[in-house]
Formats: sequence, structure tokens, C-alpha cells
Amino acid sequence: MPASLMMALATLLFATMGVCVKLASAEYSSGEIVMYRGLVGLVMVSGLVLARGLSLRTAVPAMHFWRGLSGVAALSLWFYAIGKLPLPTAMTLNYMSSVWMALFLIGGSVLMGGRRVDGRLVACVLAGFLGVALVLRPSMHQEQAWYGLAGLLAGMLAALAYLQVTALGRAGEPEYRIVFYFSLGGALAGALVNVAQQWGQPQAWHGHSGRGLMLLLAVGLLATAAQLLMTAAYRKGRTLVNASLQYLGIVFSCLYGVWIFQEHLEPAAILGMLLIVGAGLAATLLRTRSLPSDSPQGTSES
Repeated sequence: MPASLMMALATLLFATMGVCVKLASAEYSSGEIVMYRGLVGLVMVSGLVLARGLSLRTAVPAMHFWRGLSGVAALSLWFYAIGKLPLPTAMTLNYMSSVWMALFLIGGSVLMGGRRVDGRLVACVLAGFLGVALVLRPSMHQEQAWYGLAGLLAGMLAALAYLQVTALGRAGEPEYRIVFYFSLGGALAGALVNVAQQWGQPQAWHGHSGRGLMLLLAVGLLATAAQLLMTAAYRKGRTLVNASLQYLGIVFSCLYGVWIFQEHLEPAAILGMLLIVGAGLAATLLRTRSLPSDSPQGTSES
């Protein structure tokens, strides 16, 4: 399958996963959804490992731990935002990860006292945050401010996770192993969050319905398949083509939002999304010229 087709399919699967997360949020907490997403991912990757005779032994467990910590925190916040915000808004905030990475690059240049900060990167960051302001202001009620902050923080933590994924790739870790330990971290972290909630909320664990089980299964299957497809697309295809195609996720989310949830975006929110997409693409272009070719470009899930 061509890399461009894999990327387009991955973005569709991620957007569909967002729909399932939003629907499942009516029955489960974000911690529970993260846990079950991790469990399904573990089963899928374990089956792949057994079928192909692969190994899960790693020489860099600490790197997987830190990648899992930032990635699972980002995923939990993102799922929380999806459950409370319009679907296109929550998805768009997660795509801010490319802009966050540009900000990290600027901060690193300043702290290391190295080369001069690229003014174009600064412009990308400013445009990205202007886009966030436009997306959030017309899309949210005042009481939803925390949910918007959670979505924005999810994008920042996702950017950190992508940097750690790059480090794991340089250490020789294959994508299936990275996805396996990320899924393991999600399953454990989600369970721990719900155990902690038991102390003050006896109903932290929710019972299952047939609909709820199907939604949880769909979240895990869609997320894991999309993650593997996107990883393969970045490995096989051109970085800028993939980076452009990944923003199809926002388009798919907008269509789902209108079709399933009857969500309507104001013109200011649409302009904000365009600013975020443009800033993300420009930042990706500038990073590919200044960083090694295996640097992360951002994806829809952490």
C-alpha cells in the first residue's frame, strides 16, 4: 500500500476513533477508556508478535517508561477533551503538537545559546496560538475552559512523546515494540487512575452494556491499527506529504461532528483551524530542513 494511502487511512481511523471515544464518554470515564484502549492494543500487538515470532525484549526500558508516561498523559487528557468539547475542536487542539515542537526547538536554541532563533519558526508558533484562540473562543462555553486547556496540554505532551519516539527509533526499537509498551502503559495507568478514584467515588468502575463494550473495542482496534499505519507511512513515505495528509483528520472530524453530533463551526473557528494547519505545515517544513530526517513530525495519537 502506498505511504500516502496509509496516511489518509490512518487519519480516517483516528477520526473514527474520536467518534467512538465521544460516544463512550457517556458511559465511561476517560481513565477507563484509556485502560481498555491499552488492553485491546496489547492483545493486537501480542498476536502480531506471536504470529511473526518477534521479540518484546528491550534494552531500553527506561526510554519506554518516559515515552509511555508522556504519551499516556497526553492520551488521557485528549480523551477527556473529546468527551466534553465539540469533536473538531478537540481533534484540532491535538494537532497543535507540530507547533509545540517548533516552540521546543526555539526554547532549545535559546537555552543552549546556539544559533540564532529562526524568525519564521516564531511566526509559526504565534500563528498556531492565534488559531487556538479563534478555535476556542467561539466553540466553547465559559464553563468549558478547563476542557480546552486539557486539549491544549494534550497536544504539548504529545509533542514530548513524539520526541521520545524518535529517540527510541534511533535506539533501534521497532514500531511494534514501541506500540506494545505504550499500550501496556495505557492499560496500567488507566487502571491506577480508576483505583485511585475508588477512594472518593465508589462508582469509578462502570458496568458494561453491549453498546459500551463495542465502543471500547472499536476505540482500541481503530487506535492501534491507525498507529501502526501512520508509523509505517512515515517510515516509507515523504515527510512533508505525510505531514500534509495527516491534517485530513481535522476534515474528517468536522464531517463527523456535523453528521453525527450536529455540531456547527463558526467562521472564526474555521479560520482558526486553517491557521493551525498552516502553522503546523510550515513548522514541519522548517524542522525538516534543520533536523535529521528521522525527526518526528507529529501524529494524531500519542
